[in-house]
Amino acid sequence: MQKIKDITDYLETLAPLAYQENYDNCGLLVGDASTEVSKVLITLDCTEAVVDEAIRKGCNLIVAHHPIIFGGLKKLNGKNYVERTVIKAIKNNIAIYAIHTNYDNVLHGVNTKIAERLNLKETKILSPKKGLLNKLVVFVPISHFEQVQTAIFQAGAGKIGNYSECSFYGEGKGTFKGNDNSNAFVGDKNIQHTESEMRLEVLVEEVKLNTVLTAMLLAHPYEEVAYDIVPIVNANKAVGSGLIGELAESMDEKQFLQFLKDAMQTSVIRYTPLVGSIKKVAVCGGSGSFLLKQAIAAGADAYVTADFKYHEFFDAENKLMIADIGHYESEIFTINLLADEILKKFHTFAVILSETNTNPIKYY
Repeated sequence: MQKIKDITDYLETLAPLAYQENYDNCGLLVGDASTEVSKVLITLDCTEAVVDEAIRKGCNLIVAHHPIIFGGLKKLNGKNYVERTVIKAIKNNIAIYAIHTNYDNVLHGVNTKIAERLNLKETKILSPKKGLLNKLVVFVPISHFEQVQTAIFQAGAGKIGNYSECSFYGEGKGTFKGNDNSNAFVGDKNIQHTESEMRLEVLVEEVKLNTVLTAMLLAHPYEEVAYDIVPIVNANKAVGSGLIGELAESMDEKQFLQFLKDAMQTSVIRYTPLVGSIKKVAVCGGSGSFLLKQAIAAGADAYVTADFKYHEFFDAENKLMIADIGHYESEIFTINLLADEILKKFHTFAVILSETNTNPIKYY
């Protein structure tokens, strides 16, 4: 049997917790990670009704996009829906896991599902994140260069966009002198030794740094390995907010709005008028007004997202169409994506899509 930890560890390889925004609260919020999984219920929001559904269907793990515990809990006496939901889950031994902005911020996450439904091509992150990369520099004797290089590549270093095993290296001379307590791979104690070495440089994502360092140290022959870790400000193009791509064919305003309604299965779109055709489309699941400037700068003809305030619509300034399709509507298909990902990896339990409509907004 699989344990909850097996599921959550796998989800965190898809969307590492380090990628969540600093205001967020992703991860295992309720429950014991060592518990065996019976069934998994996938939902956009975890509410009392969703916990009731999990009870009825025999699910002891709920995987939700939005965290039920967001701003922290100081008391648990059932005075609001958050406390009541958590209490009911604990009483019924149901774990709750949230995969929120960390899943928004990966190239294969929430926004990719929107792009797939709109058939967008040539997609890329709209606003890549900075500060998530390091440059690793290590000095290796020529005899062990390939061994060390292979080890760090296999551990996940050296990836740049669509390319893997990227590195730079050059030959030089290294010197060292071991003391009486040294156990040098080459050279004699208390005598300076010069060795022909390779300087190897690779990019390493912050979330993979410890794994790469462990692999490097195990493969390296030296007792004391000389290496540098240099944080860099380059944007990680595989991590960040929003997505932008192109429609197969240009559409006029009315065509696009109808296409969008059908694709996202929404009945209401709040939008700004646009004179001209629509080809390049930016998307952001959930509240996306913070990316409007980036969408304009990227040359988008339309920006599909949610939660724009009245005055924010003016900021389009006729440069693109804002298409606000609703928060729930923009993210509901995330549950299909999560179910597909879990089923790819695990086959020993049922993965169920929640049938509870958790959208707090109704249209008349």
